[in-house]
Amino acid sequence: MTYGIELVTDEPAFAALAPDWARLYGNCATATPFQSHPWLHSWWRSYGGSGRLRVVLVRDRGELVAAAPLMRVRRPVPALVPLGGAISDYGDVLLDDDRGERAVAALTAGLAAAARTALIDLREVRPGSAAERIYANWPGPRRQVPDSLCLELPAVPMAELIARLPSAKAQQRVRAKLRKLAALGIERHVAGPGEADKALRRLLELHRLQWEGRKVTSEHLRPRFEEHLVRAVGPMVASGDAVVTEFRLDDDVVAVDVTLLSRGLTGGYLYGAHPCLRERRADVAVMLLDACAEYAQGTLSLLRGNEPYKQHWRPEPVCNRRLLLARRRTAPLLAAALCRSAARRRGKELVGRWKERRRGGGS
Repeated sequence: MTYGIELVTDEPAFAALAPDWARLYGNCATATPFQSHPWLHSWWRSYGGSGRLRVVLVRDRGELVAAAPLMRVRRPVPALVPLGGAISDYGDVLLDDDRGERAVAALTAGLAAAARTALIDLREVRPGSAAERIYANWPGPRRQVPDSLCLELPAVPMAELIARLPSAKAQQRVRAKLRKLAALGIERHVAGPGEADKALRRLLELHRLQWEGRKVTSEHLRPRFEEHLVRAVGPMVASGDAVVTEFRLDDDVVAVDVTLLSRGLTGGYLYGAHPCLRERRADVAVMLLDACAEYAQGTLSLLRGNEPYKQHWRPEPVCNRRLLLARRRTAPLLAAALCRSAARRRGKELVGRWKERRRGGGS
């Protein structure tokens, strides 16, 4: 019996997939929290556009065994791209671990049919993901190029993370910072499902405050992002796919953190911290990592970005991939996307060199 392929193009039908999607998500070991139904459906409600939804489904006698959550864009070239956009650190498809290559073949065929005259452009694909199986089986032109750099740590207790530090002196400094946090009397409270909405709104208030007057990701300050985060993370807390932690000092909530969880990956997604913590010389990064490590399973991801404070922990650099899939008639779109990607990468390299020269005092 062949698997059935469906294409979902409207939001109510996507919303109704929640129970089936949750089962499939739970049975896909490579899935990250950014492939959960609450995250993707909420994202679509905040960021999607009419007539652009393209969710490819594969069923076996009614049971959902594979899914590709995509949307159609027209620029810079016509393409199907993952739901989740720039605010999601990983993009992927879902494949049931109990199914073999027939499910891969069916989803590949469904993607080819859905693409029609568009390129399939899968961004931020983590190494070892389900999407790599689609790429390996793709019958038409295909290419992969580097995408964002992520930094990863083993999912071990904080004491073992400290032991990874390069010197005894560095380890002593972190232990001293943990003692400082304890001496200040900062207490943790894990928000339950009924408390998550309020805690998340407090997180965004603190996030605005901590970055006031400094460069910040502007999207995190917009109402549509707040609506998405509150709408998505609340159900994820209820299902065990997220933890919202409040940090309290003298009965005031002075910091809030969102950690996202899946079977194989834990990631600290976003936090907000009151400036009073800096004034009291509390190391917020150590405080957050200590809390996140309690829930870590599989891999503890520091997510995208190569910030200096992350490097202190000696993480492993892992580069996401961008997988470009075309049909023969859309091969010119693939060539155009590759040219644009190379130009952007070259531009970033030139800007990086210019900054290095400025820091070094060169001309």
